[in-house]
Amino acid sequence: MSETPAYAAADATTPLAPTTIQRRAPRANEVLIDIAFCGVCHSDLHQVRDEWGGSIFPMVPGHEIVGHVAEIGAGVTKFKVGDAVGVGCFVDSCRSCAQCQAGEEQFCEQGMTGTYNAMERDGSAPTYGGYSTRITVDQDYVLRVPESLPLDAAAPLLCAGITTYSPLRHFGVNAGDAVAVVGLGGLGHMAVKFAVAIGARVTVLSTSESKRDDALKLGAHDFAATRDEATFKTLAKTFDFIVDSVSAPHDYNAYLSLLKVDGTMILLGVPDQPAPVAAGALIMQRRRLTGSLIGGIRETQEMLDFCAEHGIVSDIERIGIADINTAYERMLKGDVRYRFVIDTATLKG
Repeated sequence: MSETPAYAAADATTPLAPTTIQRRAPRANEVLIDIAFCGVCHSDLHQVRDEWGGSIFPMVPGHEIVGHVAEIGAGVTKFKVGDAVGVGCFVDSCRSCAQCQAGEEQFCEQGMTGTYNAMERDGSAPTYGGYSTRITVDQDYVLRVPESLPLDAAAPLLCAGITTYSPLRHFGVNAGDAVAVVGLGGLGHMAVKFAVAIGARVTVLSTSESKRDDALKLGAHDFAATRDEATFKTLAKTFDFIVDSVSAPHDYNAYLSLLKVDGTMILLGVPDQPAPVAAGALIMQRRRLTGSLIGGIRETQEMLDFCAEHGIVSDIERIGIADINTAYERMLKGDVRYRFVIDTATLKG
């Protein structure tokens, strides 16, 4: 075990502050990673404030982790010291259920082990995330980061990236499809980049007209402001797919009306209130309303390789760890284009 600098929430009401955690030396199949950067996900804020319930304190958040292998266990075959690697939203799973066997570890029937705010599989200790300088992870849950991707801008790919890439692939978005992206934040801006790279025709739907220029710069072909009620009439039955990244309560039925026959609306955001869905909104045009959760290790590696092939990374703002509490407040106001990334060198003094 070694002492590792970190930032932690002591409870749900106090700001994150410096602390020291213990990281184990790598076991036979594990790698020890020197963390270079860690993205700041909105779920970090939800969990440190116990907004979803069940938070484990003290909590070291962070599940968009990139860095370099510092040490390997005796049985490690997939990585060597110095390799650029990443760790996403989970660090273990049961490995034996049908979902794990299928490479869909995020749906592990016994529950995946979160990178933070979870317990190790043996129940011996809580997991601590990437707001720290090092992490030890089994090689089977580590991703290889292609050399062409800058590490800081690649960090958010480990959550925001795979969260948007997976449903586009799983539900069969193809070149020429009409795709709407609802919300242009950390998730939405990645959905635009991926859908454009696939060859879809992309429209951004946002409550904020101020996002128009950004949407078009990201590659979107069109933009529509949803505060204008005429938008829903003008775009009725327009889209093959809608990727909904919004976590605030909103009217699903209005957006369903924008789908063609057999269209699919994919939910990625998790509003804090249940939303009513009218049966007619689905039945009359044989539409589908579905959801998606990150992706498995195999698909996440596929996504990273796709990003390298197409030159895709997240738009980021690098911050020092001392700025994390201010970053949380700015994130609540939507004041980030589009993902904060912590430079963990600032944790080392």
